[in-house]
Amino acid sequence: MKQILLLLFLAAAAVSAQEGGFAAECRRRAEPVWRKTLDHPFLQSLSDGTLPRDKFRFYLEQDLLYLREFSRLLLELAAKAPHPAHARILARHAGEAIAEEAALHRSILGLRSQAAGEQAFRMAPSNAAYVNHLRASVGRGPFLEGMAAMLPCYWIYMDAGKKLAEKGSPVEEYQQWIRQYAGADYGKSVREALDIFNAAAEAGSPDARARALEAFERSARYEWMFWDMAWRMETWPPQ
Repeated sequence: MKQILLLLFLAAAAVSAQEGGFAAECRRRAEPVWRKTLDHPFLQSLSDGTLPRDKFRFYLEQDLLYLREFSRLLLELAAKAPHPAHARILARHAGEAIAEEAALHRSILGLRSQAAGEQAFRMAPSNAAYVNHLRASVGRGPFLEGMAAMLPCYWIYMDAGKKLAEKGSPVEEYQQWIRQYAGADYGKSVREALDIFNAAAEAGSPDARARALEAFERSARYEWMFWDMAWRMETWPPQ
């Protein structure tokens, strides 16, 4: 009986490790900054309702510009995907970034179109630096490196949404944002991205995986910087 239980335990552990895949290794590498990101005062005050509205609007404006680039880069990744099924999924995610996420932002900001936001707002320094990192990873790197750079944005928003949903927010606009990223549809997209990333990593060389790990960690740091940018309402120096 003990031997059977041991075999069952080892089998379950093997399945769990397989499900985690290379994405879990990347997450472990980025765990310190990941925790600090989820504990950032921007997200904490969004949940308790004390976040100043001007900071939230600044974040939405910047994220609207970011999502435009994120969507374009997903289409570029789709064109490089080794498997047609993965290409179709990434192309769908590109459309969802504008049709669902950016649509929520535009609704709260009172904008009629994506173009109106793009014309009205200017990228802050940290936003521009993050986007340039994504462009370099997706444009010049192999598919695995591009996916690694894009993945923290998917993943950390799901984690933030789920964490904040436990408490919610007394401010309806903030609660709308929480519901967006805590929802089942968004979670499904994140799991699809993780599966695509892990599948690509299985075929990756040690060097490709090392570069992907670095790209993932850098994007995780940029995620923290993005929230901090919004918290400080960052502007271009000198002023």
